[in-house]
Amino acid sequence: MSDAPAAQSPAVRRNLVRDSAATDVALIATFAALITACALLPAITIAVVPVPITLQTFAVLLTGAVLGPRRALLTLGLYLAIGMAGVPVFSMGRTGLAVLAGPSAGYVVAFPIAAALVGVLVGRIPARAGRTARVALTFAACAAATALVIYPLGIAGMAWRLDLTAAEAFVANAAYIPGDLVKCTAAAVTATAVLRAFPRLQRRA
Repeated sequence: MSDAPAAQSPAVRRNLVRDSAATDVALIATFAALITACALLPAITIAVVPVPITLQTFAVLLTGAVLGPRRALLTLGLYLAIGMAGVPVFSMGRTGLAVLAGPSAGYVVAFPIAAALVGVLVGRIPARAGRTARVALTFAACAAATALVIYPLGIAGMAWRLDLTAAEAFVANAAYIPGDLVKCTAAAVTATAVLRAFPRLQRRA
């Protein structure tokens, strides 16, 4: 008798695909809601910084680290589509295309790219990596996405919309660095805990 596993029937395969799709939809909706909640929490406004500080960046980085690049892009796409459709899901309750006319336009555009980049980098962490190493590497992924994607596009958006020089926008953006280091740390610790508890999340990303 052959030791090979029996082939799955078409009905079983259809059920597996259906369950997988349903899980993905639930995760995408849940993380889009998380990003919205973090965007709408009371923001910190600093006089020298034109864009308020929220927990939205934390949620975006966490989405990429947990869901992987494909589902992270879909999550941010859903979030942006809802906001552009008129639902007040952006920071300080803003909505619609008007958000792209403000100083935060570059940051908003950067979020899907940053989340996908984090997903790609975290997906390359070896499965054998210990908890401390995984937290450190996930932090590095979040910091890289922030520095290479969010900051350049955010600075460009501020310079464009506020008629600032590149140097002036760079200085304004520097005020976010301490808080973003904390957000990267929180995202790395949280993502590592979630993926250790639910390892299949990453394998299906």
